[in-house]
Amino acid sequence: MVLRLLREVRAGKVSVEAARDALEGVSLSEEVYTTAVDHGVFNDPEPGSIIRASISPSGDSWLVVIFALWGILWTLYWAGTLSYGLFNHWDQQRLSFHMGMTLLTIILMGIVYLRFVLPDVIVVKHRRNKYIPPNDPEAWKQYEV
Repeated sequence: MVLRLLREVRAGKVSVEAARDALEGVSLSEEVYTTAVDHGVFNDPEPGSIIRASISPSGDSWLVVIFALWGILWTLYWAGTLSYGLFNHWDQQRLSFHMGMTLLTIILMGIVYLRFVLPDVIVVKHRRNKYIPPNDPEAWKQYEV
């Protein structure tokens, strides 16, 4: 609820005074506060566990949607002119330019997708204790050349 109020204050939907009035009667004991802080911040995760970002990037932004539509349009344009040029025997320099522009547009769309749409994933790994077996001379093999 507190995070929702903070988001609404940031967006301008709720004034700061109204948020203070809403949280005025809330009481939080010290033990509840410490358990809430210790719960997600200071607990060590299990080895190999995957932690996802709680706040995912804004993939529903209008700028990302417009850029995706722009990228699809230009990719279709450059790929269409490349195929048209292949059938009409254009020279290699012009064909390579159209292929490069197609790939560049796809790469830019991929960068925007990775940066603004895909959530962050962190794999947590801890160093394990090393196990060194004892040397067993009976298990050795002697090779002769």
